[in-house]
Amino acid sequence: MKDQLKNSSRIGLVFGAVTVFIILIGLTVTTSEIIGNTLGLDTRTRVGNATGLIVFYGLLGLWSGSKAAQDANEKWQTAMLAGGLANLVYAVLISLFVYLVGTLDAANVDMRAYFVQLSRPNVRLLLYGRSPLAGVLITLITILVAGVLGGLLAYLSKKNQTNQKISGRFQIWGNQLKDKPIAKRYQEDKRVRIAFYALLFAMVLALPLLLGKYWNYALGTVGIYVMMGLGLNIVVGLAGLLDLGYVAPFAIGAYGVGLLTSPEPIPIQMGFWPALLVSIVLAAIVRILLGLPVLRMRGDYLAIVTLGFGEIIRILIKSDMMAPYLGGPQGVRDIAGPTIFGIPFNSEQAFMYLIIVGIVLTILLTINLQNSRVGRAWMAMREDETVAQAMGINTLYYKLMAFATGATFAGLGGALFASRNQYTGPADHTLMVSVNVLCLLIVGGMGSIPGVIAGAFVLKGLPEILRELDLYRLLVFGALLVIMMIWRPEGLWPAPRRRLELHEKDTTDIPSDEQLARAEEE
Repeated sequence: MKDQLKNSSRIGLVFGAVTVFIILIGLTVTTSEIIGNTLGLDTRTRVGNATGLIVFYGLLGLWSGSKAAQDANEKWQTAMLAGGLANLVYAVLISLFVYLVGTLDAANVDMRAYFVQLSRPNVRLLLYGRSPLAGVLITLITILVAGVLGGLLAYLSKKNQTNQKISGRFQIWGNQLKDKPIAKRYQEDKRVRIAFYALLFAMVLALPLLLGKYWNYALGTVGIYVMMGLGLNIVVGLAGLLDLGYVAPFAIGAYGVGLLTSPEPIPIQMGFWPALLVSIVLAAIVRILLGLPVLRMRGDYLAIVTLGFGEIIRILIKSDMMAPYLGGPQGVRDIAGPTIFGIPFNSEQAFMYLIIVGIVLTILLTINLQNSRVGRAWMAMREDETVAQAMGINTLYYKLMAFATGATFAGLGGALFASRNQYTGPADHTLMVSVNVLCLLIVGGMGSIPGVIAGAFVLKGLPEILRELDLYRLLVFGALLVIMMIWRPEGLWPAPRRRLELHEKDTTDIPSDEQLARAEEE
């Protein structure tokens, strides 16, 4: 009982602290408006906003209560008590904060002098337009009731073994799907697989014709991040090298094409295709030169060095010292685009096709490398570098090869990015580029090509659809990473090896058809 009390209190404190942070950055206002609009309420009125905020607190309370009741014993009373206790701590923390803010606001204290998002309308929303005491009571009751219900839901889910049934059912469906004649033919007949991929490729080629200028641009950005994700997947996912300065080869590729094709600041004005080749090779060479002195480091030390190198590149391209050669803060303008047989690629649709070709080439190269001797050496280093070196693998050589290959893909992405926009500048090559690419690997699944594509669409495609959350992109990134680490650490579409590593014990607990049928009868 003592351990349950400590666990429930800890969960309540964590949820309370996170909710206070959400209030301080003003996300409660946006969330209540989204929930109110979803429920068909008029968010311009006090009732609509208050209802959205109550639902928001209720959802968080259900989550907190169910989380606290997961480790409870088989009794429903204990589960409800654990959920209620966690949310009592949660509700008291939020209520004290809201009461303090409401009291100060009633005393005409301008809270925006301390926290920008705590304007008077936002404080009134936290109190539902009532007095501080009445608003606190509503919040307290909402979170407490949600916690008890969350504990009950966790007990019912545990009693019925819902998660085990669902995972077992998906496993059975997957096995049944594999036993279908068309699936067997796909696995056994190479011609069927080629026909399937040809049909998929034809559908992808037809997509730019059906989309407008905006969505071609948005999907083109996603495609560029797919290429960069595939490159970082080799460095991090296959070779196991933590690289936080991946923006550096991306910037080298972009500035290489820009400086070689633009009339300013250096009037070289080379053709696009030779400039593209030079930029890719230059990105790979610079990464090799960086890797020679630092690749003997491991883990966090390597991450810090690569992070510093990425920041050095950003500072150099922004500095006044390099402005006569790199354009300084103004960047490089009038970057030339590609031409094929005299036909210029000067539209979003045309660039979309070029990006699709780049993605296909990077996927083919990645598959060939992954299944080759080089790929097996990378995976051996990722699992245990000391053992790999003892087995005769030249770890420094293969690390340099991973760095150079990843830089090649990043340089290609940077060159296409700069040429499509006809401009590149320091603002395009910040640390967030490296963070975004690493995040899409974590969300999609390290070591998995489909996972990289899925992660790019989630992290770069969804913000284009959910424009209301654009201001909270960093918060959404952080929350998504936390959720992925808790519930699906292997990613959305993990590599088979990584799935087995993380769920080796779970594979023995999947129920059979007879066990599922018996459980459903009971």
